[in-house]
Amino acid sequence: MPSVPRLILTVGLVLGLVAACAPVPTAAPGAGVAAPGTMPPPRSFGPTRPVPPQRPNHEIARDILDLAFRMESGRTLPVLTRFEAPVRVGMRGPVTPWAEADLGRLIERLRREAGIDIARARAGETANLWVEFVPRATIQRTVPAAACFVVPRNESFAAFRAGRNGGGEWADLDRRTTATIFVPSDVAPQEVRDCLHEEIAQALGPLNDLYRLPDSVFNDDNFHTILTGFDMLVLRVLYAPELASGMTEAEVAARLPGLLARMNPRGQRGGGVAPHVPENRAWIAAIETALGPRTAPAERRAAAARAVAIAGASGWTDPRLAFSYFTLGRSALAHEIDLAVSAYRRAAMLYAASPVTEVQAAHVAMQLAAFALSAGRAEEALTLVRPHAAVALRAENAALLATILLIQAEALEALGRRDEARRVRLDSLGWARYGFGTEVQIAARLGEIAVLRGDGGGGGGGGR
Repeated sequence: MPSVPRLILTVGLVLGLVAACAPVPTAAPGAGVAAPGTMPPPRSFGPTRPVPPQRPNHEIARDILDLAFRMESGRTLPVLTRFEAPVRVGMRGPVTPWAEADLGRLIERLRREAGIDIARARAGETANLWVEFVPRATIQRTVPAAACFVVPRNESFAAFRAGRNGGGEWADLDRRTTATIFVPSDVAPQEVRDCLHEEIAQALGPLNDLYRLPDSVFNDDNFHTILTGFDMLVLRVLYAPELASGMTEAEVAARLPGLLARMNPRGQRGGGVAPHVPENRAWIAAIETALGPRTAPAERRAAAARAVAIAGASGWTDPRLAFSYFTLGRSALAHEIDLAVSAYRRAAMLYAASPVTEVQAAHVAMQLAAFALSAGRAEEALTLVRPHAAVALRAENAALLATILLIQAEALEALGRRDEARRVRLDSLGWARYGFGTEVQIAARLGEIAVLRGDGGGGGGGGR
């Protein structure tokens, strides 16, 4: 089977639900909204400055084993597999300039930070890692749960659709020789980039995702959108010369302490390898039900409440507890506002307790600011989101950054600070071009957030 990507928790989907609690039911663009064809050019990010892993090496060693030797289904992989030959990347289908540029940046990071011999295939050179661009609707007709995915062989999407896994599965491999990634061709630049980061990383290394990881794209919570310092360390370890395809988990485990001591000396705290803790399948099932697009609202809320109960009963203090509350807030958004707000506040408190979860905290602050804005508390909304713009910028999440800035602009507008609001809104539009894509999508987002302020947002003093 293809590797199924993380559940999609886009800013747009969540904020669209938040808009249901706004003072007015329909949106008209707020003051200062750019007319079609007059928006600024897309903004782009500068050099990536990943934060080094903050956790001890004995935890990271356990994470590497769980990422490399287990799949999301819980199935154990018998041996380590990786590319033993240089990786050469080919692209086919309708490739945009943004995709070209983002792939180039990713390849450069993989070479520099992970030490992998990877490059674009030159003319006459055979590619062994293909990226094929396919319309989103075509992908979802074939694999409904997938935004993008990778298969362990070189074939076109048409051949994949006709054969449906006739070329074998990841668990059948003893080494990786070819792989193909299928990416939507007609989505926002950021969504394409996010797919490139996760799927190329999974084609190279980990096939698993772990909800407990606070600092990784290998996590179905979907908060991190580009490869982090932790992710690059994982790949650097997996491609170390001391390891090779065909090694068992015990053989890799024996080498990890020495590899991590050399590659991540700041993490030398505690023992050699923490024990493996099996994933709680009941909690995962509850989360997946709560986030399922076809799940009835009442069932979503009940499943999210089960996830909170399981996390609490398990005594978890890692991000799974906070994500349980985040999921409860999201599932209650359209029908139980008080429950949603209290759940988001609990998630905010848990995420704020550690600098490792600052990206997660930014997402929750955005939600709480949207509530505050819809309740006429503009000053509170401004206080909530303003510190997190820098976090979204460091994380290179243009969709989150644009949304934070748009909420900030609406709050400033409500407070009568119109010139400042206009400047912030203009800045947001450049990021929105990259994060959301088309002007139609951007206008819809502007309308959603304008609804949050409504007609009674001025002054920001009242609210429920």
